[in-house]
Amino acid sequence: MDSSMTTINSKTESASLSISGKRVISWLAGLPPAYLVLAILVAVAPAVSATLVNPNYWFVILKQSAPLGIAVLAQSLVMRVRSIDLSVSGVFAFSIYLASSGLLNNYPPFLIVMMPIAVGLVVGLVNGFLVAYVRASAVISTLSVSAILIGVVQYMSAGRAPGSTPSWLRVLTSGNIHGLSYSVMIWVAISIFVAVAFRFLIVGHYFRAVGDNPRAAETTGIPLARTIFVSHAMAGVLTGIAALVQVSALAVGTIKPGFDTFMNALAATILGGVTFGHDRGGVAGPFVAVVAFSFLFAMLTVFGIQEPGKLIIQGVIIALAAIIYGTRTGRT
Repeated sequence: MDSSMTTINSKTESASLSISGKRVISWLAGLPPAYLVLAILVAVAPAVSATLVNPNYWFVILKQSAPLGIAVLAQSLVMRVRSIDLSVSGVFAFSIYLASSGLLNNYPPFLIVMMPIAVGLVVGLVNGFLVAYVRASAVISTLSVSAILIGVVQYMSAGRAPGSTPSWLRVLTSGNIHGLSYSVMIWVAISIFVAVAFRFLIVGHYFRAVGDNPRAAETTGIPLARTIFVSHAMAGVLTGIAALVQVSALAVGTIKPGFDTFMNALAATILGGVTFGHDRGGVAGPFVAVVAFSFLFAMLTVFGIQEPGKLIIQGVIIALAAIIYGTRTGRT
């Protein structure tokens, strides 16, 4: 009798362990690709360079990642409602030019700080109006707005690089608490705010409903156009904050359009688990993706791989992430 009970208990425990193991495997398989990429990079980093595993170097990577990280948050907002924003490069270029050209030197510092945020908000409102109410293509509309801003910068600068950014503004990036840059703190604070908003505020429920099924959401009374408009407006503000952090990281201004800015933002968003209407990664996924990208680029630099090679690898990662999500959702 005792032996039979022991056998039954053993089988029950084995079955429980098997189920638990399957749940763990299923949970790991459901994680965004960013986690796997970062895990692989961290595992091979010691063999590449001892610098890559230095804690102080990780603080540097986080500081360099902050502008992109905030821009990725902006991109994830619009992608949650099945839209896209490719105007980030224009907002960055325009904000950097205004901050470093000397045109705002006679204005109070407060206005210089608010300038990139105001630029981002205006661009977000324009994007939102075109996409939500005019029903123009999000890709074409936002890319056109970016091209206009870059064209204005090229015209005003006459092709010459502007001067230096205000020295007092650089404290946003150079200042730190126990090695952690103020810019990283801003990135983390915004990430937490966005996560809480999507969890507890009605706007999060609206975004999620529109992302799941726009027609069904509209049928249930959710204002579809207004939700898409708000997503672009919010994304514009976050892009403006990202531009402000980018300005603070520069000693000398530039008129380069920054084509890789929106490419990196788009790639990190997808890698982090946020695609058109799907939000597996939440806020943590894109955060991890940005760190993974920065760590990857640092590793590629150690190997001596230049920008063309980085763009190729970045494109491959985007394609692989898209294939993974296409497979998971049953799409081709």
